[in-house]
Amino acid sequence: MSLVEGGRLERRLVVKSPLPSRLTTRRLARARNIADLRRLAQQRLPRAIFDFIDGGSEDEVTLRENQDAFRRVRFSPKTLVDVSNVNTKIDLLGQTADLPVIVGPTGASGFVWPNGDLALARAAAKAGIPFALSTSASVSIEEIAAMSAGRRWFQCYIFKQREFTMRLIERALRSEYDALVVTVDFPVGGNRERDHRNDFSVPFRYSPRNIFDFAVHPGWASTILQHGIPKLRNLDGFTASNDAMTVASSVGRNYDASFSWDDLKQIRDSWPGKLIVKGIVRPDDADKIVALGADALVVSNHGGRQLDGGIATLDALPAVSVAVNQRITVLVDGGIRRGSDVVKAIALGANAVLLGRASLYGLCAGGEAGAQKAIDIVRSEMVRTMQLCGIPDVRSIGPDALSQRTSDSGMGTRGERTILAAY
Repeated sequence: MSLVEGGRLERRLVVKSPLPSRLTTRRLARARNIADLRRLAQQRLPRAIFDFIDGGSEDEVTLRENQDAFRRVRFSPKTLVDVSNVNTKIDLLGQTADLPVIVGPTGASGFVWPNGDLALARAAAKAGIPFALSTSASVSIEEIAAMSAGRRWFQCYIFKQREFTMRLIERALRSEYDALVVTVDFPVGGNRERDHRNDFSVPFRYSPRNIFDFAVHPGWASTILQHGIPKLRNLDGFTASNDAMTVASSVGRNYDASFSWDDLKQIRDSWPGKLIVKGIVRPDDADKIVALGADALVVSNHGGRQLDGGIATLDALPAVSVAVNQRITVLVDGGIRRGSDVVKAIALGANAVLLGRASLYGLCAGGEAGAQKAIDIVRSEMVRTMQLCGIPDVRSIGPDALSQRTSDSGMGTRGERTILAAY
C-alpha cells in the first residue's frame, strides 16, 4: 500500500493541529510540573473527556498505588562528586536516546487535541526519544511515518479478528517502524466507572449532563466543531463506524481473550524487527518472554485502567529485573510524574521508562507545545535529581542511589536484596 496512494494522505492531513492560543502559551510557560499540566488539562477538557484519560478502573486502587510506590522510595545521595556535566543518553534497543524515556502509547489522543498523536510523535522526535503509536490512535500508522521524523514504535492490541491484527502489524512493517509493542495485559476491558458516571457510553449518548459539560468548555468544543469527531484511523475497516466517541470505549470488547504464548511466538517469528511485550508484572512471565526471543518487556499494569487491585509497577519491577538478568531490555510505566521517578525506576532495575498520562496531560493542555513542555519538565527534574544525588551519568544509576531503609519503601528486605542481586 502506497503511503500517498491517490493523494489520500495529503488530503487527510491538510488540516493541521492548531497552535495553542496566547493565553494557553502563557499558562504553559507558568507550569512548573506535571501536576500543573494536569490542572490545565482538567480546566480545558469536559469532565467526561478528562476522566477518560485520567481515570482508572473500579476503586482506582492500582491507579493510586502506581504513584504511591514512587513516593515510598527514598534517595541516599552521594556528595563531593563532579556533576557539572550530566549525561542522560542511553543505548536503547541499538540506538541512542537522549533520555531514558519513551512517549508511550495513549489511545484516542484525538479526543483532547486534533491530530494529537502526531503532536506527541513530533514532540518526542524533538526530544530525541522514541514515540509509541497506539492502535487506537487518531492518526494512522502511515501518516505518522510520513509526517514525523523520530523513532517510531507501534503498539498492537490483539483482536478477535486475527487477520485484522496481522494487517496492522504488516502495515507497521511496511512503514518501517523500529519496534512492535504487543500489549498482553488486556484480554478484556476493565470496569471504568468514571466513564459510566459521566454518561461516556457506547454508543455515545448526548445526555443533558455532558451537553452542558461540553458547552462550558468552549475551547475544546470549538476544536471538535472545527475538526470533527476524531476517527481511529488504524481501525478503518474494522467496524462499521470508527468514530473515536464510539470505538474507544468499546474496543476492549473485541480483544481476543484466547491469545496465548503460542500465539505470541507466532508474532515473534513473523516480525523481523525489535519486539517489545507490554504488560508483564510477574518474574515467571518475564523469564518466558526472554525465552520467547523478545527484545524488551514493559513492566506495566495498563496504568490501573483495567484490573484494579493489581501490584504497582514499581513494586513489581525489582523481581522482574532479576528474572531477566540483563538478557533483554526492561522498561516500566505507570505512575511516573517526576524526573526523580525516572531515576528511581532505573535504580530499581529499569533501562528506561514510558510516559503515559504525563505527556498526555501536556498534550491536553497545549498540543505539541504542551507535550514538549511535559518532556522538558521530566528532563530538567531528572538532571537536577542526578546532580543532587551525585550521579553524573545515567548509566551509573544503581540501587546504591536509594536508601536501604525498608520501613517506608513498601518493598521489604527481600525486595531490596532482590534488586541488589541484579547488579
